[in-house]
Amino acid sequence: MEGLAVPVAQLLPLPKVGIPTTPNVTGFVSLNLKQHLGRGVSFRTSSHAHSQAEAVPLSEHEQELDNPNPNPDCVSGDSIRQRFLNFYACRGHKVLPSASLVPDDPTVLLTIAGMLQFKPIFLGKVPRQVPCATTAQRCIRTNDIHNVGLTARHHTFFEMLGNFSFGDYFKKQAILWAWELSTVEFRLPPNRLWVSVYQDDDEAFQLWSHEVGVPVERIKRLGEEDNFWSSGVTGPCGPCSEIYYDFHPERGHVDADLNDDTRFIEFYNLVFMQYNKKDDGSLEPLKQKNIDTGLGLERMARILQNVPNNYETDLIFPIIEMASKLTNVSYGTADDQTKRNLKIIGDHMRAIVFLISDGVVPSNVGRGYVVRRLIRRVVRTGRLLGIKGDGRGDLEGAFLPIIAEKVVELSRQIDADLKNRAPRILEELKREELRFVQTLERGEKLLEEKLADALSSAERNGTVPCLAGEDVFLLYDTYGYPMEITKEVAEECGVNIDMSGFDIEMEKQRRQSQAAHNTVKLTIGNGENIAEDVPDTEFIGYDSLYCKAMIESLMVNGDPVVRVGEGSNVEVLLNKTPFYAESGGQIGDHGFLYISEGENQPKAVVEIIDVQKSLGNVFVHKGTVQKGVVEVGKEVEATVDVKLRQRAKVHHTATHLLQAALKKVIGQETSQAGSLVAFDRLRFDFNFHRPLLDSELAEIEVIINGWIEDSTLLQTKVMPLADAKRAGAIAMFGEKYGEEVRVVEVPGVSMELCGGTHVSSTSEIRGFKIISEQGIASGIRRIEAVAGEAFIEYVNARDFYLRQLCSTLKVKPEEVTTRIENLLEELRVARNENSAVRAKAAVYKASVIASKALLVGNSKQYRVLVECLDDVDAESLKSAAEYLIETLGDPAAVVLGSCPGAGKVSLVAAFTPGVVDLGIQAGKFIGQIAKLCGGGGGGRPNFAQAGGRKAENLASALDKARSELLATLCEKGN
Repeated sequence: MEGLAVPVAQLLPLPKVGIPTTPNVTGFVSLNLKQHLGRGVSFRTSSHAHSQAEAVPLSEHEQELDNPNPNPDCVSGDSIRQRFLNFYACRGHKVLPSASLVPDDPTVLLTIAGMLQFKPIFLGKVPRQVPCATTAQRCIRTNDIHNVGLTARHHTFFEMLGNFSFGDYFKKQAILWAWELSTVEFRLPPNRLWVSVYQDDDEAFQLWSHEVGVPVERIKRLGEEDNFWSSGVTGPCGPCSEIYYDFHPERGHVDADLNDDTRFIEFYNLVFMQYNKKDDGSLEPLKQKNIDTGLGLERMARILQNVPNNYETDLIFPIIEMASKLTNVSYGTADDQTKRNLKIIGDHMRAIVFLISDGVVPSNVGRGYVVRRLIRRVVRTGRLLGIKGDGRGDLEGAFLPIIAEKVVELSRQIDADLKNRAPRILEELKREELRFVQTLERGEKLLEEKLADALSSAERNGTVPCLAGEDVFLLYDTYGYPMEITKEVAEECGVNIDMSGFDIEMEKQRRQSQAAHNTVKLTIGNGENIAEDVPDTEFIGYDSLYCKAMIESLMVNGDPVVRVGEGSNVEVLLNKTPFYAESGGQIGDHGFLYISEGENQPKAVVEIIDVQKSLGNVFVHKGTVQKGVVEVGKEVEATVDVKLRQRAKVHHTATHLLQAALKKVIGQETSQAGSLVAFDRLRFDFNFHRPLLDSELAEIEVIINGWIEDSTLLQTKVMPLADAKRAGAIAMFGEKYGEEVRVVEVPGVSMELCGGTHVSSTSEIRGFKIISEQGIASGIRRIEAVAGEAFIEYVNARDFYLRQLCSTLKVKPEEVTTRIENLLEELRVARNENSAVRAKAAVYKASVIASKALLVGNSKQYRVLVECLDDVDAESLKSAAEYLIETLGDPAAVVLGSCPGAGKVSLVAAFTPGVVDLGIQAGKFIGQIAKLCGGGGGGRPNFAQAGGRKAENLASALDKARSELLATLCEKGN
């Protein structure tokens, strides 16, 4: 076959500068498949159903051109993304949306690859919904964070364009399409493209050299580390092949190194998952061979837009320009360090905005720490550049929201809903930035202390003052204090920095980061060892709470069994079920499975206490055999506990009403961050920056109870996802939805995508009461509430407690508050009087021991008093120390200890200015002494308190304090 006709609309040719374009004709364009790198190699048309062309090389004239780059205005990053998706959509791939940056997979912290959302399919644990798919996946990787801005290609946030085959096409078709995409769709000259293959993958080598026609000198065989992808110690794996772009073909092919970043950039990776690695390390062919590819959008944009690095593409550079504007520094004339700092801001801001958009809030753990660390890097980098807010009063000097607005503006095609979430994102950024600025200021104080310690230590020991590496790292990592500023201030003070110690700490952190972020493991987790041939469970629980079903499979401790006897815990898989499986925050149903022996006598009974989903849509009923023997293949009567299901339905519908009321009271920008629908209560987590006022909570209750009283009938519909979104249905961000979705609507109040169970009318809820409202993380609040039967129980219980309280206090219900306030005031007065008596007693004891003060020094005499006061609490010990330091006068040092209770130690140190001026600080001194008593503490240079748990060590600790004070004052005081 000489050529293949392809619709023009499917090719969408790119206008080029200096390169001939595809002829402008209508209808069809005949693609010549004969010419290939001037070698006249004949191509064969693929028999694959999706194929439209095998590979289309450019003409010899195009091969000779050194400038492959079209007009950047015509090849925007958005255009590249869309052309990629269109290319594969025209070849039978289903275009799927990007998954959330917060993955379902517990083995990884964040979404780091396009294949992650397809991991269950690659494992064969979830049936494929489509034979092949294509996506533009947002990804986060922080293992190379220290290379951001330093190299041309490293990022924390990037988009991975991918095409995936789930047992459909394989190696040959993947290679041919990748070449066609590169050389025809994106017009990259073939003479600038190199490829790598796994060293033992002769098939890939032959495909590239013979089918595609890449000269063998531009095909590199690389080892397992570079070109063999493995999901873990065992599991799916296979060789991969990568396509590289050559910026300097004039250097020739001799000794060419694909790792040379100044010449090559790898932009397309094709993974051929064809083996299963066994425990002994041997490889066996997979029954279903898969394709997993990734093309870096930023890298392709760099190539097509003819810019020196990824940061200067239209995907990132407008963000850099905004940051540059805030610094009043032109990027074009800036020095290398300034450019790097601007690149860091441009890169990190994209990651920050999308992480917060996907529900990640800054915190000190997990993915919350990732976004907090990125924010702090941007803030401290901005401080180095002198960035400040643009004077907008609503931002209070913060600059992150200004740059974030630019990110949102640029990202309309990435995420259409991002604009709606922007107010919450900007508010979170402002709050986090202002909080961190305060942390930075504390870091400045800490740096001053550390420098003073370094100078003091050097003076005592006659050494060169040096700031410890771990202290520098503490300032950098915990307080976000810029290394450059630390160096500058230390230099001004004449203090060196232990950079080797700092590098050691940095390397520790880098290794930890790589361990947390760098791999996607395709391994089977607990509870997933169910036979692959078990069909999906038919769920009838929306319409019925009872059905007859067949037992498809039984498992005990995760292992399949044929039968199980009385008293055993068991997991039962049925062909159909009325039991709701835990999902969407709603817990699974409880109930019973009955196997009948006769008309009225059950042969076996299984009590079901939990239902979970596995392998996509297989319901796992977990319970205990209460009677008889249960066997695979037997018919059961599945019966849901009606009362518990009703409680769950009530709480689920109440949760929808709660979200609607929250939006009404505190603003539409608030959104769900998590939920629990249980039998006894509901829990709802949402994004908000402050505690709710009592008046707001009361208003929410009034609104919801009003909706309950309205007796509104709920409406449930199944419709296309796009139609549901257009109708205004709320989706839980990060949840995965199919093309058809279930919409639950309370007309005039709420409309949400939801697969849970709900009441028929709001009147079934009966009543709603908020139990608590609290913060669970920065920017995340939690409300717990009760409704329905749980509401009645809650009100009755509170009424019972109130009656008991009234009886005890001998007051009426309306007088309880006043009576308690009076009692608390009486208690406060009594405690104060008691404290005053204790303090006087301690001061008296102190006056008795004042004469025991020791004198040390020649030219100047210092008074030292270290004693134990029996049975004196910490506050009274403080009063005694204050009395003694005033009585002894300056210069003096007082250290007191006491055992106020069983196993407890209290310590206090008070130093006058004459002692502090010698470099002896009370906080540090008493902290060291407290360690001898199994405790710690600290405070100001002149006054500090500490505690401990080893009372038996108090006497020896005070002896140590006395001898150290005497020795130090004797040395320094003369």
